[in-house]
Amino acid sequence: MKPIWTGSISFGLVNIPVKVFSAVEDSSLDMDMLDSRDHSNIKFKRVNETTGKEVAYENIVRAYKLNDKYVVLDKEDFESADAEKTKTIDILHFVEESDIDSIYFEQPYYLEPQKEGTKAYGILREALAETGKVGVTSFVMRNREGLAILKPYKNVIVLNRIRFEQEIRATTDLKLPAVSKTKSKEQSIANQLINQQTEKFDISAYKDTYSAKLMKTIKQKAKSGKSPKQAPMKVVHKQSADDLMSMLKASLNKKKTA
Repeated sequence: MKPIWTGSISFGLVNIPVKVFSAVEDSSLDMDMLDSRDHSNIKFKRVNETTGKEVAYENIVRAYKLNDKYVVLDKEDFESADAEKTKTIDILHFVEESDIDSIYFEQPYYLEPQKEGTKAYGILREALAETGKVGVTSFVMRNREGLAILKPYKNVIVLNRIRFEQEIRATTDLKLPAVSKTKSKEQSIANQLINQQTEKFDISAYKDTYSAKLMKTIKQKAKSGKSPKQAPMKVVHKQSADDLMSMLKASLNKKKTA
């Protein structure tokens, strides 16, 4: 793996030099875009809006439009905005991981210590594991300020980027049912159904089956030249209160007899 960022963790007065690696990889199939007329590959080019000519990547700069004029920024400008944060994962404080709602979690990265930081890395990893806490950190990666937590995962410290509060949209525009203050009969049965179907979470039990099924479709179409028949979709129609109660009860009984 190739590191995507290098810097250091700031832990009190201790600096731990680290390399950052992506902790995830895409499990979806890599698709190409073709011209429907002759199946030629589609290529995307960076084109100058004025001349219409292609622009080499090394000639492209980043800029911000201010008062109808572009202000061009270079690497030094981004770093000067907050030089310390561009090189440091600064631990602000420690919290219980359960205090952070899952809606804020965004992207995980592996942290690998550089040679001179191995001992301090191990101490921080074990301290996080023993206390059960996670470190809330701020940093800058790819010219974007980030908020993240540091947590131990197996034998590695994971930096899990989390979203800022202002990145989460409000729910006020959604048409949602009111929260009931009294528990209905349907609610009681739904609670029973949830409790009945509760199991210990095991991530290895879940697989990306869509990609495998899509590959099967691709192979079938390559062989026959035709798309396989689609299974009919199950459509849930409008239900009355009586229908809902009967379906909840049936779901409960189905689990009991399974």
